[in-house]
Amino acid sequence: MSFTPRTPRVVAAKRLQRRRDRDKAGRFLAEGPQAVRSALAAGVVLDLFGTDEALTKHGDLALQAPVVSPVTEEALAALAETVQPQGLVAVCEQVDVPLPEALAKEPRLVAVLAEIRDPGNAGTILRTADAAGATTVIFAGDAVDPYNGKCVRSSAGSLFNVDIVRAPLSLATPGLTVLATSGYGETDLDELIDDGTLAGPTAWVFGSEAHGLPDEVLKKADKRVRVPIYGGAESLNLSAAAAVCLYASARAQRSPRSGS
Repeated sequence: MSFTPRTPRVVAAKRLQRRRDRDKAGRFLAEGPQAVRSALAAGVVLDLFGTDEALTKHGDLALQAPVVSPVTEEALAALAETVQPQGLVAVCEQVDVPLPEALAKEPRLVAVLAEIRDPGNAGTILRTADAAGATTVIFAGDAVDPYNGKCVRSSAGSLFNVDIVRAPLSLATPGLTVLATSGYGETDLDELIDDGTLAGPTAWVFGSEAHGLPDEVLKKADKRVRVPIYGGAESLNLSAAAAVCLYASARAQRSPRSGS
């Protein structure tokens, strides 16, 4: 028998769409087969909700889940936050790592999302950081909740591949060169590529698209970096600029001259 929107287990899971309930329970929702697959690989799935059709189509995922809860189409629609859900929603344990624990692993590439509140931008940068080889992503200060549904979806499973840290804005990252991005930065990204700075352990700090980085962050950074604009565009959007910076570091750290 399939659970309905009024089934207590479904009602309890639906509450996780609200941040306060996610924080209280230490759980969140991962929607769609791709996110569910990554969450299962990370070993954080507690319950898998699915329609009969989706559980049949993705039988391999159902076999891996510790608990499988068949639901009606109406119940699945209540749990999902997309217009056209793909039939699967998992309840997962939050995967936060304390900052000291993440830094103890001596990461070579870190992305810091300083007070970025747009969940789509945050999730996209998280995905890009993962693709570029970053092993730690820090949500600093009053940043969006990394377990926000849109952020989880935008990360396309990368949420489960890196150390997720939630930390104060005045975070310390010993052993890492801190590079703060700014359209008015005195250092050009090309300079850092040429002088070898990017070959070392680096923390890139990105601010909100609307307001940029707070002055306190810019002042404490080792360098304030601008992405060069060669054409007539006024600027790059946040996720594009983050991709350029992270991949510049990824290439530098993998070049023969870096020694890595």
